Amino acid sequence: MYTTRKKSQIARLLHGFMFLFSFLSGTTVVQAASIEFRVTDASGAPLQDVAVYATPRAKMAPKPRRETLIEQVKLQFAPLLTVIPVGTAVGFPNRDEVRHHVYSFSSAKAFEIKLYVGTPASPVVFDKPGEVVLGCNIHDNMRGFVFVVDTPFVAKTGADGRAVVEDLPPGEFDIGVWHYAQSAAVPVRRVRVAGDKPQPEAFSLSLRPGQLIKR
Repeated sequence: MYTTRKKSQIARLLHGFMFLFSFLSGTTVVQAASIEFRVTDASGAPLQDVAVYATPRAKMAPKPRRETLIEQVKLQFAPLLTVIPVGTAVGFPNRDEVRHHVYSFSSAKAFEIKLYVGTPASPVVFDKPGEVVLGCNIHDNMRGFVFVVDTPFVAKTGADGRAVVEDLPPGEFDIGVWHYAQSAAVPVRRVRVAGDKPQPEAFSLSLRPGQLIKR
């Protein structure tokens, strides 16, 4: 087993190697930062399916976007919430044995995929930021949500009310949260991140009564 002294020596050697590599290659090794979000409701209970995001205040080169899927499974949209950067293409495969008629009247993205089974030929491109509510013209109980933001640094909370936005370059960011049942918009915060330890940020949201969707 390694002793504490040996571990310290190895760490110093690795640090020296990284410095030498940076010097010889003319590049700078930059540690990625992260923000750990913790979101609760007004009573302090963890809140699931909250969109969290970090928008860099400095200009950055655009990152490649991958197609995302929102499936229809057992007469539900899966996942309930999808958080994506502007310009993301989303496919809507129908995994059920019945037809669906997916639509949205939201100002951020109005679209319609008429009665279909299987996978539509073309995905839907979400080209504006904002909140999008999904529905099915055949099954009124089906609801889903898409939150579109102008940044690639996004995540959503799990059952424990936590989410981590990773791989952030050091610098200043505007961070925010959104939930489909929130009673009021939550002000955006400006934060500065650096280093390799997650920076904790806590939010509390007030919700409209009776609007939580449980699955």
